[in-house]
Amino acid sequence: MNLPTYLTMSRILCVPILLWILLTSYFSSAGTERVLIASAVFILASITDGVDGYLARRRGQITTVGMLLDPLADKLLVSAAFIALVQLDPKVVPAWVAVLIIGREFLVNGLRTIASSEGFTIEASDLGKFKTVVQIVTVVAAILALRWHHWDFGYLIIPVRLIAIMGVWFTVAVSIISAVDYFYVFWSKVEKTATVRRKRKSFVLSRRSKKQQQPAV
Repeated sequence: MNLPTYLTMSRILCVPILLWILLTSYFSSAGTERVLIASAVFILASITDGVDGYLARRRGQITTVGMLLDPLADKLLVSAAFIALVQLDPKVVPAWVAVLIIGREFLVNGLRTIASSEGFTIEASDLGKFKTVVQIVTVVAAILALRWHHWDFGYLIIPVRLIAIMGVWFTVAVSIISAVDYFYVFWSKVEKTATVRRKRKSFVLSRRSKKQQQPAV
């Protein structure tokens, strides 16, 4: 395996580590250590998402294994984080939110699989990349909200819990919009591919018909 694949594998390895930190009784239920370590693990794992793709393109090390594991690692990390947060603080991350976000990931993955079988690809859009950034910020804020309601610096008060709640709702909105965008791109390419195939079939049939109509020499 090459370096990008190792980074992708490390992101998958972070999933059970993150769940252990958040859900184990080793740390206090809402202790400072728990939330800080969990936030650091999630942020580092998220950073590898961009780094492995960059290195794979830069080094020319794009492999079938990497293409398979990279989206799988992303979905596992995000799904694990939201499922754990549903258990820890359902007032910030309700169960239906986790179902919607995870369902969106499976939907997009399914569209990409169908597209691949049809001979074309659906590239990650800017909206999809923005959704990923929003998810990272939201998850980190929700983890920090397990310990702090707000940060009071005297001259500045940061409402951590409010930011987490607003982030969750914003993530829901962006996830829905990006899913619709992916479906629109998918359907447009399917229609374009079907049109090309119909024209090609019509051309082949017309050629055959002309040959059959020519008198035998």
